[in-house]
Amino acid sequence: MSIQAPRQQHLWIWFLWLAGFYSVWTWLVFGNDRWDDVTAHWPIALAMAMGSYVAGSTPMGGGTVGFPILVLLFGLPATLGRDFSFAVQSIGMTSASIFILCRRQPLAWSMLKGSMLGCLLGLPLGIFWIAPFIPELWIKISFAVVWASFGVLHLYRIGEIASHEGMTEFDERWDFRVGIVIGLFSGASVAAVTGVGIDMVLYASLVLLCRADLKIAIPTSVIIMAFTSVLGIIIKNLTTGMQPGVYENWLAAAPVVALGAPLGAFMVELIGRKPTLLFVAVLCVGQFIWTLYTERTALGFSGLLLSLAAVGLFLIGFEKLRAWGAVLVGERQAFLAAENGKK
Repeated sequence: MSIQAPRQQHLWIWFLWLAGFYSVWTWLVFGNDRWDDVTAHWPIALAMAMGSYVAGSTPMGGGTVGFPILVLLFGLPATLGRDFSFAVQSIGMTSASIFILCRRQPLAWSMLKGSMLGCLLGLPLGIFWIAPFIPELWIKISFAVVWASFGVLHLYRIGEIASHEGMTEFDERWDFRVGIVIGLFSGASVAAVTGVGIDMVLYASLVLLCRADLKIAIPTSVIIMAFTSVLGIIIKNLTTGMQPGVYENWLAAAPVVALGAPLGAFMVELIGRKPTLLFVAVLCVGQFIWTLYTERTALGFSGLLLSLAAVGLFLIGFEKLRAWGAVLVGERQAFLAAENGKK
Protein backbone atom coordinates (compact mmCIF):
# COMPACT_ATOMS: atom_id res chain seq x y z
CA MET A 1 0.00 0.00 0.00
CA SER A 2 1.56 3.25 -1.09
CA ILE A 3 1.27 5.85 1.66
CA GLN A 4 2.59 9.36 1.23
CA ALA A 5 4.76 10.31 4.18
CA PRO A 6 4.64 13.84 5.63
CA ARG A 7 7.19 16.17 4.06
CA GLN A 8 7.72 19.89 3.82
CA GLN A 9 4.42 21.75 3.65
CA HIS A 10 3.58 24.15 0.83
CA LEU A 11 0.57 26.04 2.16
CA TRP A 12 1.26 28.97 -0.14
CA ILE A 13 -0.41 26.94 -2.90
CA TRP A 14 -3.60 26.72 -0.84
CA PHE A 15 -3.56 30.45 -0.13
CA LEU A 16 -3.11 31.08 -3.85
CA TRP A 17 -6.15 28.87 -4.56
CA LEU A 18 -8.19 30.85 -2.00
CA ALA A 19 -7.17 34.15 -3.55
CA GLY A 20 -8.18 32.90 -6.99
CA PHE A 21 -11.50 31.49 -5.78
CA TYR A 22 -12.56 34.59 -3.85
CA SER A 23 -11.60 36.79 -6.79
CA VAL A 24 -13.85 34.79 -9.11
CA TRP A 25 -16.68 34.67 -6.53
CA THR A 26 -16.48 38.44 -6.04
CA TRP A 27 -16.78 38.97 -9.79
CA LEU A 28 -19.69 36.53 -10.06
CA VAL A 29 -21.59 38.27 -7.27
CA PHE A 30 -20.78 41.96 -7.62
CA GLY A 31 -19.87 42.01 -11.29
CA ASN A 32 -23.19 40.37 -12.17
CA ASP A 33 -25.38 42.06 -9.55
CA ARG A 34 -26.14 38.83 -7.63
CA TRP A 35 -25.71 40.08 -4.06
CA ASP A 36 -29.48 39.87 -3.49
CA ASP A 37 -29.30 36.14 -4.31
CA VAL A 38 -26.55 35.69 -1.74
CA THR A 39 -28.45 37.48 1.04
CA ALA A 40 -31.72 35.73 0.16
CA HIS A 41 -30.07 32.32 0.63
CA TRP A 42 -28.21 33.08 3.86
CA PRO A 43 -29.75 30.06 5.73
CA ILE A 44 -27.91 27.56 3.53
CA ALA A 45 -24.67 29.48 4.06
CA LEU A 46 -25.20 29.22 7.81
CA ALA A 47 -25.97 25.50 7.57
CA MET A 48 -22.91 24.87 5.43
CA ALA A 49 -20.68 26.47 8.04
CA MET A 50 -21.20 23.26 10.02
CA GLY A 51 -21.48 21.12 6.89
CA SER A 52 -18.11 22.19 5.58
CA TYR A 53 -16.46 21.52 8.93
CA VAL A 54 -17.93 18.01 8.85
CA ALA A 55 -16.70 17.61 5.26
CA GLY A 56 -13.09 18.35 6.16
CA SER A 57 -12.96 16.43 9.44
CA THR A 58 -14.90 13.26 8.61
CA PRO A 59 -15.43 10.90 5.63
CA MET A 60 -18.64 12.79 4.78
CA GLY A 61 -19.10 15.37 2.06
CA GLY A 62 -20.60 18.76 2.82
CA GLY A 63 -23.68 17.62 0.95
CA THR A 64 -24.35 15.29 3.88
CA VAL A 65 -25.56 18.38 5.73
CA GLY A 66 -26.67 20.43 2.71
CA PHE A 67 -28.92 17.69 1.29
CA PRO A 68 -31.18 17.22 4.34
CA ILE A 69 -31.29 20.97 5.02
CA LEU A 70 -32.49 21.76 1.50
CA VAL A 71 -34.73 18.73 1.07
CA LEU A 72 -36.12 17.99 4.54
CA LEU A 73 -36.07 21.42 6.17
CA PHE A 74 -36.68 23.72 3.18
CA GLY A 75 -38.85 21.23 1.28
CA LEU A 76 -36.93 21.53 -2.00
CA PRO A 77 -36.68 18.68 -4.56
CA ALA A 78 -34.24 15.86 -3.83
CA THR A 79 -32.70 16.32 -7.28
CA LEU A 80 -31.81 19.90 -6.30
CA GLY A 81 -30.23 18.61 -3.09
CA ARG A 82 -28.15 16.14 -5.09
CA ASP A 83 -26.94 18.74 -7.59
CA PHE A 84 -26.23 21.21 -4.78
CA SER A 85 -24.12 18.55 -3.07
CA PHE A 86 -21.96 18.24 -6.17
CA ALA A 87 -21.74 22.03 -6.54
CA VAL A 88 -20.86 22.95 -2.98
CA GLN A 89 -18.45 20.03 -2.53
CA SER A 90 -16.64 21.00 -5.72
CA ILE A 91 -15.47 24.04 -3.75
CA GLY A 92 -15.35 22.86 -0.13
CA MET A 93 -13.88 19.42 -0.70
CA THR A 94 -11.50 20.73 -3.35
CA SER A 95 -10.29 23.40 -0.95
CA ALA A 96 -9.82 20.77 1.78
CA SER A 97 -8.03 18.47 -0.69
CA ILE A 98 -5.58 21.19 -1.71
CA PHE A 99 -4.99 21.93 1.98
CA ILE A 100 -4.37 18.21 2.68
CA LEU A 101 -2.00 17.84 -0.27
CA CYS A 102 -0.12 21.02 0.65
CA ARG A 103 0.37 19.70 4.18
CA ARG A 104 1.63 16.39 2.72
CA GLN A 105 -0.69 14.29 4.86
CA PRO A 106 -0.39 10.50 4.39
CA LEU A 107 -2.80 9.01 1.84
CA ALA A 108 -3.69 5.53 0.58
CA TRP A 109 -2.56 6.39 -2.92
CA SER A 110 -3.05 3.04 -4.67
CA MET A 111 -6.68 2.64 -3.63
CA LEU A 112 -7.35 6.35 -4.19
CA LYS A 113 -6.04 6.22 -7.78
CA GLY A 114 -8.09 3.11 -8.48
CA SER A 115 -11.22 4.76 -7.07
CA MET A 116 -10.69 7.82 -9.25
CA LEU A 117 -10.42 5.65 -12.35
CA GLY A 118 -13.51 3.65 -11.38
CA CYS A 119 -15.46 6.83 -10.66
CA LEU A 120 -14.45 8.26 -14.02
CA LEU A 121 -16.35 5.37 -15.59
CA GLY A 122 -19.09 4.81 -13.02
CA LEU A 123 -20.33 8.33 -12.30
CA PRO A 124 -21.37 9.17 -15.89
CA LEU A 125 -23.05 5.77 -16.11
CA GLY A 126 -25.03 6.51 -12.97
CA ILE A 127 -25.94 10.09 -13.93
CA PHE A 128 -27.31 9.08 -17.35
CA TRP A 129 -28.71 5.58 -16.78
CA ILE A 130 -29.54 5.16 -13.09
CA ALA A 131 -30.30 8.49 -11.35
CA PRO A 132 -33.02 9.64 -13.84
CA PHE A 133 -35.09 6.55 -13.04
CA ILE A 134 -34.97 6.87 -9.24
CA PRO A 135 -38.12 8.58 -7.84
CA GLU A 136 -37.72 11.66 -5.63
CA LEU A 137 -38.86 9.76 -2.55
CA TRP A 138 -36.27 7.02 -3.01
CA ILE A 139 -33.48 9.53 -3.53
CA LYS A 140 -34.30 10.84 -0.06
CA ILE A 141 -34.51 7.34 1.40
CA SER A 142 -31.28 6.22 -0.31
CA PHE A 143 -29.46 9.17 1.23
CA ALA A 144 -30.96 8.52 4.66
CA VAL A 145 -30.14 4.79 4.58
CA VAL A 146 -26.53 5.20 3.48
CA TRP A 147 -25.67 7.69 6.20
CA ALA A 148 -27.73 5.97 8.92
CA SER A 149 -25.71 2.79 8.34
CA PHE A 150 -22.52 4.85 8.56
CA GLY A 151 -23.72 6.33 11.86
CA VAL A 152 -24.72 3.03 13.43
CA LEU A 153 -21.41 1.45 12.38
CA HIS A 154 -19.47 4.12 14.25
CA LEU A 155 -21.69 4.03 17.31
CA TYR A 156 -20.74 0.40 17.99
CA ARG A 157 -17.33 0.11 16.28
CA ILE A 158 -15.76 3.52 17.01
CA GLY A 159 -13.30 2.15 19.60
CA GLU A 160 -11.87 -0.36 17.15
CA ILE A 161 -11.87 2.02 14.18
CA ALA A 162 -10.12 4.78 16.14
CA SER A 163 -7.44 2.39 17.47
CA HIS A 164 -5.90 1.51 14.10
CA GLU A 165 -2.36 2.67 13.40
CA GLY A 166 -0.84 2.78 9.93
CA MET A 167 -2.57 0.25 7.69
CA THR A 168 -2.25 -3.35 6.56
CA GLU A 169 0.20 -3.60 3.67
CA PHE A 170 -1.05 -5.57 0.66
CA ASP A 171 0.06 -5.72 -2.95
CA GLU A 172 -0.43 -2.29 -4.54
CA ARG A 173 -1.96 -3.81 -7.67
CA TRP A 174 -4.57 -5.49 -5.46
CA ASP A 175 -5.31 -2.18 -3.72
CA PHE A 176 -5.66 -0.46 -7.08
CA ARG A 177 -8.12 -3.08 -8.34
CA VAL A 178 -10.20 -2.82 -5.16
CA GLY A 179 -10.24 0.95 -5.65
CA ILE A 180 -11.54 0.55 -9.21
CA VAL A 181 -14.43 -1.60 -7.98
CA ILE A 182 -15.25 0.93 -5.24
CA GLY A 183 -15.17 3.88 -7.63
CA LEU A 184 -17.14 2.13 -10.36
CA PHE A 185 -20.03 0.82 -8.28
CA SER A 186 -20.35 3.54 -5.65
CA GLY A 187 -19.91 6.25 -8.30
CA ALA A 188 -22.66 4.73 -10.47
CA SER A 189 -25.04 4.15 -7.56
CA VAL A 190 -24.89 6.18 -4.38
CA ALA A 191 -22.87 9.18 -5.64
CA ALA A 192 -24.82 9.59 -8.89
CA VAL A 193 -28.15 9.32 -7.05
CA THR A 194 -27.50 11.39 -3.90
CA GLY A 195 -24.39 13.46 -4.69
CA VAL A 196 -22.45 11.95 -1.78
CA GLY A 197 -21.38 8.52 -0.52
CA ILE A 198 -18.37 7.42 -2.53
CA ASP A 199 -16.19 8.88 0.21
CA MET A 200 -17.95 6.77 2.83
CA VAL A 201 -17.51 3.57 0.80
CA LEU A 202 -13.79 4.17 0.28
CA TYR A 203 -13.37 5.11 3.93
CA ALA A 204 -15.20 1.98 5.09
CA SER A 205 -12.98 -0.17 2.88
CA LEU A 206 -9.86 1.44 4.32
CA VAL A 207 -10.80 1.18 8.00
CA LEU A 208 -12.55 -2.22 7.87
CA LEU A 209 -10.65 -4.05 5.15
CA CYS A 210 -7.20 -2.50 5.44
CA ARG A 211 -7.36 -1.49 9.12
CA ALA A 212 -6.23 2.00 8.13
CA ASP A 213 -5.49 4.76 10.61
CA LEU A 214 -8.13 7.52 10.58
CA LYS A 215 -5.33 9.97 9.75
CA ILE A 216 -4.95 8.11 6.45
CA ALA A 217 -8.53 7.05 5.74
CA ILE A 218 -10.29 10.41 6.27
CA PRO A 219 -7.98 12.58 4.09
CA THR A 220 -8.15 9.92 1.37
CA SER A 221 -11.97 9.98 1.49
CA VAL A 222 -11.97 13.79 1.28
CA ILE A 223 -9.96 13.71 -1.94
CA ILE A 224 -12.14 11.09 -3.68
CA MET A 225 -15.25 13.15 -2.85
CA ALA A 226 -13.62 16.29 -4.25
CA PHE A 227 -12.75 14.45 -7.47
CA THR A 228 -16.27 13.01 -7.74
CA SER A 229 -17.93 16.37 -7.11
CA VAL A 230 -15.88 18.23 -9.71
CA LEU A 231 -16.51 15.43 -12.22
CA GLY A 232 -20.22 15.51 -11.42
CA ILE A 233 -20.43 19.27 -11.92
CA ILE A 234 -18.62 19.06 -15.26
CA ILE A 235 -20.89 16.26 -16.51
CA LYS A 236 -24.08 17.98 -15.36
CA ASN A 237 -23.16 21.36 -16.84
CA LEU A 238 -22.12 19.88 -20.18
CA THR A 239 -25.20 17.66 -20.53
CA THR A 240 -28.41 17.83 -18.48
CA GLY A 241 -27.68 21.10 -16.70
CA MET A 242 -28.13 21.84 -12.99
CA GLN A 243 -31.48 21.99 -11.21
CA PRO A 244 -33.00 25.50 -10.87
CA GLY A 245 -31.95 27.09 -7.59
CA VAL A 246 -28.60 25.32 -7.29
CA TYR A 247 -26.56 28.29 -8.50
CA GLU A 248 -28.17 30.77 -6.10
CA ASN A 249 -27.63 28.47 -3.12
CA TRP A 250 -24.07 27.81 -4.30
CA LEU A 251 -23.29 31.55 -4.46
CA ALA A 252 -24.32 31.89 -0.83
CA ALA A 253 -22.56 28.77 0.48
CA ALA A 254 -19.37 28.63 -1.59
CA PRO A 255 -17.38 31.35 0.27
CA VAL A 256 -18.18 29.61 3.56
CA VAL A 257 -17.16 26.10 2.55
CA ALA A 258 -13.94 27.24 0.88
CA LEU A 259 -12.62 27.97 4.38
CA GLY A 260 -14.82 25.70 6.50
CA ALA A 261 -13.71 22.35 5.05
CA PRO A 262 -9.96 23.02 5.41
CA LEU A 263 -10.65 24.35 8.91
CA GLY A 264 -12.27 21.01 9.74
CA ALA A 265 -9.27 19.13 8.38
CA PHE A 266 -7.00 21.23 10.63
CA MET A 267 -9.11 21.42 13.81
CA VAL A 268 -9.85 17.70 14.01
CA GLU A 269 -6.18 17.06 14.73
CA LEU A 270 -6.48 19.31 17.78
CA ILE A 271 -9.72 17.94 19.25
CA GLY A 272 -9.42 14.35 18.01
CA ARG A 273 -11.32 12.39 15.40
CA LYS A 274 -13.21 10.09 17.75
CA PRO A 275 -15.43 12.79 19.36
CA THR A 276 -16.13 14.32 15.94
CA LEU A 277 -17.08 10.97 14.41
CA LEU A 278 -19.37 10.13 17.34
CA PHE A 279 -21.12 13.50 17.03
CA VAL A 280 -21.57 13.03 13.29
CA ALA A 281 -22.77 9.45 13.79
CA VAL A 282 -25.58 10.71 16.01
CA LEU A 283 -26.52 13.28 13.35
CA CYS A 284 -26.59 10.52 10.70
CA VAL A 285 -29.00 8.42 12.73
CA GLY A 286 -31.04 11.51 13.56
CA GLN A 287 -31.52 12.49 9.91
CA PHE A 288 -32.66 8.93 9.16
CA ILE A 289 -35.35 9.12 11.84
CA TRP A 290 -36.30 12.60 10.62
CA THR A 291 -36.64 11.36 7.04
CA LEU A 292 -38.79 8.37 7.99
CA TYR A 293 -41.04 10.58 10.11
CA THR A 294 -41.39 13.21 7.38
CA GLU A 295 -42.13 10.64 4.67
CA ARG A 296 -44.13 8.20 6.81
CA THR A 297 -47.34 8.71 4.82
CA ALA A 298 -45.69 8.21 1.43
CA LEU A 299 -43.66 5.22 2.63
CA GLY A 300 -46.36 3.38 4.48
CA PHE A 301 -45.60 0.55 6.89
CA SER A 302 -43.94 -1.60 4.23
CA GLY A 303 -41.71 1.28 3.12
CA LEU A 304 -40.60 1.93 6.70
CA LEU A 305 -39.72 -1.74 7.16
CA LEU A 306 -37.86 -1.79 3.83
CA SER A 307 -35.83 1.26 4.86
CA LEU A 308 -34.86 -0.34 8.17
CA ALA A 309 -33.98 -3.57 6.36
CA ALA A 310 -31.76 -1.60 3.97
CA VAL A 311 -29.79 -0.18 6.90
CA GLY A 312 -29.42 -3.73 8.21
CA LEU A 313 -28.11 -4.93 4.84
CA PHE A 314 -25.50 -2.16 4.78
CA LEU A 315 -24.38 -3.13 8.28
CA ILE A 316 -24.12 -6.79 7.27
CA GLY A 317 -21.99 -5.66 4.33
CA PHE A 318 -19.73 -3.66 6.65
CA GLU A 319 -19.31 -6.68 8.93
CA LYS A 320 -18.48 -8.92 5.97
CA LEU A 321 -15.87 -6.37 4.91
CA ARG A 322 -14.44 -6.34 8.42
CA ALA A 323 -14.31 -10.16 8.52
CA TRP A 324 -12.55 -10.23 5.15
CA GLY A 325 -10.07 -7.69 6.48
CA ALA A 326 -9.34 -9.93 9.48
CA VAL A 327 -8.59 -12.85 7.15
CA LEU A 328 -6.28 -10.70 5.03
CA VAL A 329 -4.47 -9.40 8.12
CA GLY A 330 -3.93 -12.98 9.28
CA GLU A 331 -2.62 -14.01 5.86
CA ARG A 332 -0.29 -11.02 5.82
CA GLN A 333 1.07 -11.80 9.26
CA ALA A 334 1.61 -15.45 8.31
CA PHE A 335 3.44 -14.37 5.16
CA LEU A 336 5.72 -11.99 7.10
CA ALA A 337 6.42 -14.69 9.70
CA ALA A 338 7.37 -17.13 6.96
CA GLU A 339 9.62 -14.57 5.33
CA ASN A 340 11.35 -13.82 8.63
CA GLY A 341 11.83 -17.59 9.20
CA LYS A 342 13.75 -17.88 5.94
CA LYS A 343 16.25 -15.23 6.97
